[in-house]
Amino acid sequence: MSAGTNTLPRTVPTDAEWAEPSPRSRTAAVIALARFEARELLLQIPVLLFLAVYVGYTGWTLFSGREGMDEFPALQDVDRSTQAAPLLLAIALFVAVNRAVLRSRRQSTDRHFDVLVMEPWRRTLAHALSVLPFVAITALVVGFEFTWAALKPGAAGHGSPAELVVGPLVILLAGVLGVLLARLIPVGFVAPPFVIGAYAVTILVSASTQGAHWVTWLGPVVSDAGADPFPSDLVGRPAAWHALYLVGLAVLLLCLAVVLSGGRTRLLAAVAVVAAAATGLGVTGQSPGDSASLAAARAKASVTPQKVQVCIEHGRSTYCAFPEWAGRTADWAGVVDRVQSRAGGPAGGERLTVRQRIDARYGLQGDAAIAPSTAPGTVTAGTRWGGNRVPEFAVGVASVLVAGDEKSAGEKCDARVVTTMWLALSTQRDPMQSLRDVRLDDSTEGSAIVLSPTGGLSMSAQQTTVVRELLAKPHFSVAAKVKAHWTELTSPKTSTTRVAQLLGVPVAGKGTAADSGSGSCEM
Repeated sequence: MSAGTNTLPRTVPTDAEWAEPSPRSRTAAVIALARFEARELLLQIPVLLFLAVYVGYTGWTLFSGREGMDEFPALQDVDRSTQAAPLLLAIALFVAVNRAVLRSRRQSTDRHFDVLVMEPWRRTLAHALSVLPFVAITALVVGFEFTWAALKPGAAGHGSPAELVVGPLVILLAGVLGVLLARLIPVGFVAPPFVIGAYAVTILVSASTQGAHWVTWLGPVVSDAGADPFPSDLVGRPAAWHALYLVGLAVLLLCLAVVLSGGRTRLLAAVAVVAAAATGLGVTGQSPGDSASLAAARAKASVTPQKVQVCIEHGRSTYCAFPEWAGRTADWAGVVDRVQSRAGGPAGGERLTVRQRIDARYGLQGDAAIAPSTAPGTVTAGTRWGGNRVPEFAVGVASVLVAGDEKSAGEKCDARVVTTMWLALSTQRDPMQSLRDVRLDDSTEGSAIVLSPTGGLSMSAQQTTVVRELLAKPHFSVAAKVKAHWTELTSPKTSTTRVAQLLGVPVAGKGTAADSGSGSCEM
């Protein structure tokens, strides 16, 4: 081959190669950059750490096999409980995304972007899209957490999809806010002080407005914790409006970040208008407090629950519950049957009415105690079950069997407490542990307050000693004595020393106030 025919390869682009990139290729470039930035985010130690903590902690709570009230969840509370955990991951992503957007400024490579085909606003969009994988992971964790609770045999109530999407939306909002902050204030170390400042402003605003409903719901997560679970139709949270508010706000902030990066398209303007309308509509919908109809429904369920409950017969007794907890009546019946089987006299065959009661008049954050019932043979059950609630309910059943009604049981401070406590605790799998669980100080010695669904009982040190000794004895031997001496054991005139003698427990301390039949228990 001659030298004249040896030519170099052509390096000058053709007209087609100089042509404007197609919309499809631009979209593909944005997606490719978003995928790259998502991988970079995952390699950031804070993001990886908080993601692992979030997923690991959620898995541990689900698979650790813990017993108690977690085994009998109320789904209208479970959906809200999924919202707080993603907050730490959201903060980590906010800082990491902000640093990712400012990476070129820190490394002084901004000027090189001028020779690239991709416009700055598309790069901004790609950074925002890089958060979507974390939104999807959060949605999967939230969905699995709720499904796990819903499939438990003791689950009750109904969850809200609008409550469940709050966690993923918080992640999305945090990522978009990190992008926007980088475009507004292109300074490397602005994100951490911004988080601290935002928290301080939130505290000040909440204090100055005294926790006003409309101000509280401007935050990303509103827990509303405190009260025992309400029936689903009494929850009354504007969850759907709040979800709309978060979606609209995230899209609106993204549009603002794109505009600050030079984006000027009709589609962007249309999306911004729709997002602003959605945000305003969400704020308007979530701002009013509880409606008059909701307040009336809560008062009705609190004061006259029999009007909205279903009643089921189990054995000789009647069990009334809100419809969502109708399946729980069998569990209550099991406790009642065990306690009543060890009672003597008429109490052993008494027809009881177990009624589920709540006090919803003070809202989801209220913690008002349930007033004891004055109706004879009526026992109160709550909307929580499992764990300590089981022996506490047993104490309530035994109190009514001994004293006749809950109000009288709460007023007694005499030796009848011994009979009540033995009836309630001797039926538990671990009586001594149950004794600790129902006492306010978690002890088995000295005086204490004993918890029950409608308040508590006063238990003196001497009575504690007698109960502890009785629980250490075989229950069948004590049961025979309880039935044989039932009348004297349930008399307010019988002293603690006399009760101990009747049941075969040697106790010192005759003549003390605690030893008297009608004296007050010294705490």
